Amino acid sequence: MSAAPETQVKPAPSPRPERKSSGFGALLLRLHFYAGIFVAPFLFVAALTGLAYTLTPQLDSLVYSNELTVASTDGTPRPLAEQVAAARQAHPDGEIATIRPGEGDGTTQVDFNVDSLTNDRQHTVYVDPYTAEVKGQLTTWFSYTPLKTWFDDFHRNLQLGDLGRHYSEFAASWLAIIALGGLALWWRRTRGNRTAKKLLAPDLSARKGVRRTRSFHAATGVWLTVGLLFLSATGLTWSRYAGENFGAALDALDSRTPSLSTGVEAAGGGHHGGASGVAAFDPATADAVVKVARDNGLDGPIELSVPADAATAWTVAQNDSEFPVRKDKIAVDAASSTVVDRSDFADYPLLAQLTSLGVSAHMGMLFGLPNQILLAALAIGLLCVIVWGYRMWWQRRPTRAGRRALVGAPPVERGVWQTLPPWGIAVGVPIVFGLAWVIPLFGIPLAAFLLVDLAVGAWRSRSGRSSSIPVSPPPAGS
Repeated sequence: MSAAPETQVKPAPSPRPERKSSGFGALLLRLHFYAGIFVAPFLFVAALTGLAYTLTPQLDSLVYSNELTVASTDGTPRPLAEQVAAARQAHPDGEIATIRPGEGDGTTQVDFNVDSLTNDRQHTVYVDPYTAEVKGQLTTWFSYTPLKTWFDDFHRNLQLGDLGRHYSEFAASWLAIIALGGLALWWRRTRGNRTAKKLLAPDLSARKGVRRTRSFHAATGVWLTVGLLFLSATGLTWSRYAGENFGAALDALDSRTPSLSTGVEAAGGGHHGGASGVAAFDPATADAVVKVARDNGLDGPIELSVPADAATAWTVAQNDSEFPVRKDKIAVDAASSTVVDRSDFADYPLLAQLTSLGVSAHMGMLFGLPNQILLAALAIGLLCVIVWGYRMWWQRRPTRAGRRALVGAPPVERGVWQTLPPWGIAVGVPIVFGLAWVIPLFGIPLAAFLLVDLAVGAWRSRSGRSSSIPVSPPPAGS
């Protein structure tokens, strides 16, 4: 009888050593958490309204097809003077400010300044360039239709005016901080197993839970990072407070868009006049001005700015924002059909060029439809990242009896900044103060977060509670 084989007992696996977080990582995690909780609602609204704005070119074509386009392009366009005269007959009040000759199947647009309108609003008359028939009138804002103006205001200020502009600047001020912080946290979390797949793809092998949600949240955020940084930077360039600082920097670096000199000598019997001091606009002058512009290389869509008096030249500007952009400008003395001054986009300072291109791309105009699709994808991706972030907060909530909570506790301890090395504090504090000075709606909320965190810690200490709530690790496989 053979002896029974000995049962081999496998040694129990040694517990994985707990990963210690550096002071920088812990501080970044806590900041990312609080920023996600309090800033994400503003980012959500900005993404939602921005997504709606990307659809405005198509909505304009549907809603205002009669005003913006013509049914037939057969024949030769009528003289611009005839078209302007038709617009004036349809709109006898106000002063003609700008004229945009129709291109292709587009109508000619004539803007009128009217005293009863405020906030840079104008009345625009739309004329068929092939028949000189007036197609309609709209109240516009820098050539924007009422629909596009509404969506633009909704995205910038939620239809709340200057007060509402704080929301969009607050969102733009924190968007880059949150995106870069999340990227750094995901990079740290994947150390030791850092591959392109781990960084860029969600972990579909993970069971449903916080780990799976985090992988979708982080991987999508990595894909969006460059685009979100771009939206943050370009959005701040025309914000209220950071935008003023950006403008001051452009002035200091002499990088503003070059101005155009429009002064001319008024000739006897010149093209403007009038005892009331208001320019007596002669529509016939417009055709001569357009000819001068075309002869001097201004092709494509153009905009004519009507001078206020005989001592001022006409301004003719290309207004094609699609790449390659056409944004050259000239000042034309209509009395002598000469170019008084010229400003070409190619001669702009580099920062002025980048700012112009960045704003056009932010508004979905630079590359046309592909630009719109890319912005829509960024907006939808950001909405998903925010939803996943809040889902993680809910999934990390304590569920044991006696410790149940609606949401998860803040990660790591208060006062974690005290664990930073002295050189980290010496370098980091000036950087943070510098950012706070340049971007006030980053600095002020950051100070508020710190004060609230300190106040909560002090209250917990006085009430005999722990000043921090350590977060237990999630269950295995979650």
